[in-house]
Amino acid sequence: MTLESLLLSRDPELVRVMRPTLQKLAIDLEICQEARIATEILISEKFDAVIVDCDDLTGGLEILQGLRNTPSNRNSVTFAVLNGKRTTTQEAFELGANFVLQKPISLLNASRCFNAAVNFMVRERRRYFRQPIRMPVNVKLGDKLLKAIGTNISEGGIALHLHEALPKGATPNLRFTLPGTKFCIEVIADVAWADIQGRVGLRFRELPAASQECLEIWLNEQMETQLPGTTERIAAAEGSAAEKPKSSADSNSRKTR
Repeated sequence: MTLESLLLSRDPELVRVMRPTLQKLAIDLEICQEARIATEILISEKFDAVIVDCDDLTGGLEILQGLRNTPSNRNSVTFAVLNGKRTTTQEAFELGANFVLQKPISLLNASRCFNAAVNFMVRERRRYFRQPIRMPVNVKLGDKLLKAIGTNISEGGIALHLHEALPKGATPNLRFTLPGTKFCIEVIADVAWADIQGRVGLRFRELPAASQECLEIWLNEQMETQLPGTTERIAAAEGSAAEKPKSSADSNSRKTR
């Protein structure tokens, strides 16, 4: 597993600085050169970081402004790149940026900024992390007991595959044991979505505190194996004085769509 970032810019110098900076941190970089295309990407794909060349790309500032309204990326760690002539640092923060970089950007300043930001990126990845699984789940709906197979799980819910559909608005009781543990979890859930192939997504409604803790520990262990250092980075992010990371860096000196 690697962290994912999207850079919206047509500036070759900015790209030249960002590529090695993010590569050293094992962050994949996708580059988009058009605001219209970026809007479509941000609606359909999830990124841990979004970097927007606000002043030197037509539509860049509007992308920054609208990012918090996109379902997939409203909580992504956001970087505003400014040229010092149009948008102020304060304005960028007010539009939703977590970090601000001023052109011209040096490799040193970019490295400092992203090293400070990566803990928050990992914390955000952990929030929406879903672990693929294959485990039996008992689904009790009224007097009926159904057998299902869990296909992925997160802190907030689970996806199942059943041989028969659950009715819309159902609130079944789920019972399962996390792989590799002996801890049995029982929880009431709401049907969030379902398809005609028997796949269903359920949102946990009343997860007991002990079960919540067990699930969080288990998910942390799974993510740690895929992204080493997760535990330390989340702890560092949680220990930050600011609830939302906001920083500016002034500088004086995978694919493109």
